[in-house]
Amino acid sequence: MKIIQILPELNAGGVERGTLEIAAHLVAHGHESIVISNGGRLVEELENGGSKHISMPVHRKALASLVQISKLRKLFIEEKPDIIHLRSRMPAWLAFLAWKSLDARTRPRLVTTVHGFYSVNAYSAVMTKGESVIAVSESVRDYILKNYPATDPAKLRVIHRGVDKALYPVGFVPSDAWLAAWKTAQPELEGRIPLLLPGRLTRWKGQEDFIKMVAKLIALGEPVQGLIVGGPHPKKVAFLDELEALATSLGIADRISFLGHRTDLKEIMAVSTVVYSLSLDPEAFGRVSLEAMALGKPVIGYDHGGVAEQLHAIFPQGLIKVGDINRAIDLTREILDSRPLPASIEEFSLLRMLRSTSDVYQTLLNQPRL
Repeated sequence: MKIIQILPELNAGGVERGTLEIAAHLVAHGHESIVISNGGRLVEELENGGSKHISMPVHRKALASLVQISKLRKLFIEEKPDIIHLRSRMPAWLAFLAWKSLDARTRPRLVTTVHGFYSVNAYSAVMTKGESVIAVSESVRDYILKNYPATDPAKLRVIHRGVDKALYPVGFVPSDAWLAAWKTAQPELEGRIPLLLPGRLTRWKGQEDFIKMVAKLIALGEPVQGLIVGGPHPKKVAFLDELEALATSLGIADRISFLGHRTDLKEIMAVSTVVYSLSLDPEAFGRVSLEAMALGKPVIGYDHGGVAEQLHAIFPQGLIKVGDINRAIDLTREILDSRPLPASIEEFSLLRMLRSTSDVYQTLLNQPRL
């Protein structure tokens, strides 16, 4: 097969990482992989893995971007891919219009992936226009059918995002150098049990619930330290001030560590006792929770969205109702006493995701054209 994946840019992010993982899998199995984007720091890694990158400004949400439609059409004719896989709305519109103009009898087959709960409008509807549509969770599949009822359910395929068990092994221990630096940087953890909430600082991610929970655990005599990993958006720095003020008002300013944006989240999860997912709005998938459970860490999470799907399969005792801080407290204490291990993440492994995606391509190629 010859596959073209299209996305805005190749910098950090779940969509970008998934694109590289699929590309590497295709090359490893003798297929030809091309990625079209505006470029970014992951291009070198992509090309080192044997894929071809074509740089095009498909990321700009502007009328001027419409000139890319004819360029994409020409590229599709020249490259003759078997599959075009669209992963983001702006480049999807450009590529869809280019693809639509090709001869329906011979044009490539079209796959789209719905990665999140996009705003419901005509702009987002392009992600449902694939001949095969991948949803990253059952929750996203439900979102598609509810908000775009014209979508044929038969063309939907749920493929959960996957975690590489080799990169996130159960019982992973950070290096001695990392542990020494961590101990020096976080002296407040001496003699305390670290509880971790990862996620960017934004009101719906649940940091306020987490701080209130930690305060009540401390009042109950639990020697815990709350770790909040994630930085605020540059325009929302004031929310960090609010969170710090909340911790101060509850008398636990010294028991909440705001660690900001980190590139060593795996190591921080490895030294934490419990990891939390307290997003007030459902996550489309929630990869970090899966990574934590892959490491063997119990996760306590609100019962909605993609995180709930993971927990139901891997660690059902970690599920709590949205906003139920009291249950989060009781469950944390139970976990601290029993130290349970999550089940295997096999259902959400990277290999399963890669094979399932490749199967979507093969199946579509074998289907008759409408």
